[in-house]
Amino acid sequence: MATETERKFLLRDQRYKSLAVRHYDIVQAWLFDTQGKTLRVRIRDNEAFLTFKGPSTQDGVERFEWEKAIPLEEARELMRFCLPGKIEKTRYLVPQDGFVFEVDEFHGDNEGLVVAELELPSADSPYPRPDWLGREVTGDKRYYNVMLGRQPYKTWK
Repeated sequence: MATETERKFLLRDQRYKSLAVRHYDIVQAWLFDTQGKTLRVRIRDNEAFLTFKGPSTQDGVERFEWEKAIPLEEARELMRFCLPGKIEKTRYLVPQDGFVFEVDEFHGDNEGLVVAELELPSADSPYPRPDWLGREVTGDKRYYNVMLGRQPYKTWK
């Protein structure tokens, strides 16, 4: 169990794809989402995880996270009981100056949205800002995956 510290950014272009060292497909949905607390089921290629997240700090940089690997078949079974609003995306791992940006290219109802996340050791840690990064959206709840499940990017005005 740990506190997750991360920042989120939009991207200026697709240069991240040529810099990526790995990518994989993710499907995820939520068993519950209430008062800033969520329980997520995620299938990443042929692996599966159950993840609890607590409420974010006011600036959106930190939140409690607990994750456990579960059997793939159990995850598929749990998906049947999830709330509406499944997320589908391809995640690219992009190393930069000792850090790894996780760039999510969304599909389905969130097609067209690309967000880079960077996990940090602490909220005040310095971090690289490659020129392919765009505007920071840390703390903007619209970009939380659970919110994209409820209010997909394609519905934004």
